[in-house]
Amino acid sequence: MNMEAFILGCGGMMPLPYRHLTSVLLRREGDLFLFDGGEGTQVSLRRLNLKWKKINAIFVSHTHADHVTGLPGILMLSAQVERTEPLYIFGPPKIAEYIETSRKVLDMYINYPIVVKEIVAPCVVYEGDDFYVRAFPLEHTKTCVGYTLEELDRPGEFNPEEALRLKVPRGPLWGKLQKGESVINQDGIEIHSEQVVGKARSGRKFSFVTDTMYLPSIASEVKGSDLLICEGMFADDCEDQAKEKKHMTARQAATIAKDACVRRMAMIHYSPRYTDRELDVLLKQAQTVFPNAELTHDRMHFDIPYID
Repeated sequence: MNMEAFILGCGGMMPLPYRHLTSVLLRREGDLFLFDGGEGTQVSLRRLNLKWKKINAIFVSHTHADHVTGLPGILMLSAQVERTEPLYIFGPPKIAEYIETSRKVLDMYINYPIVVKEIVAPCVVYEGDDFYVRAFPLEHTKTCVGYTLEELDRPGEFNPEEALRLKVPRGPLWGKLQKGESVINQDGIEIHSEQVVGKARSGRKFSFVTDTMYLPSIASEVKGSDLLICEGMFADDCEDQAKEKKHMTARQAATIAKDACVRRMAMIHYSPRYTDRELDVLLKQAQTVFPNAELTHDRMHFDIPYID
């Protein structure tokens, strides 16, 4: 099952000619999940030729303009196709008012159900058959949350050769063993699942953290992430400004990645003071703490494979 993330915008505060505002699309097989929707989200969706009409849910970190101004366009865009499935929108207080006011003021034509749910973190906000999305509190100038999408453990690998050696014939009995049940073999002996099925294998974890001051607690929330998208807004010389505005430096983002033992950490939500060439300063400072730190850029793609 494929999982991949697309950076639709990596900027903070204001859009630049070469940098849209923060937005990330996570694709997991047929499911699409949007994390924030800053200005320019539609542009990147179009340029990447992503199936935007199949977005299942939108997860909003907070209601500052640079994270939500792209949402009205997404809602109207989705009404241009036949859609019967509801679009779920999750976020902290004020997100319902923002969506409803936008619909009224813009006189939106919406031909599908929109379900808006305001959340109080920490909590599980969305669940599928084999995964869930959890929100956790951040510390910003207004209520803000981070999100993790985490898959449940996968069953261990089934060993058909061992099943045959234990005289369990091909067919329904194999299916029961793979589900963890015990069966009776051809000799009337009980065979347990663990005799032919390996240990459970971990699922994958994606985390999204932006617009927050540094909190040690974030590391425990994103621990073990296969991909952490994390704000790294300022360089070290702006640490006081970051603290005042309740944002993070690149070094602080890297500290979270290191403490959380994540596999990959890519920074997002850069201050507009940095041109793309100047972002290398953020990268170098982050890599002194977490050598595998990366920069994101608009329309960048991350594959998130299983690690067995």
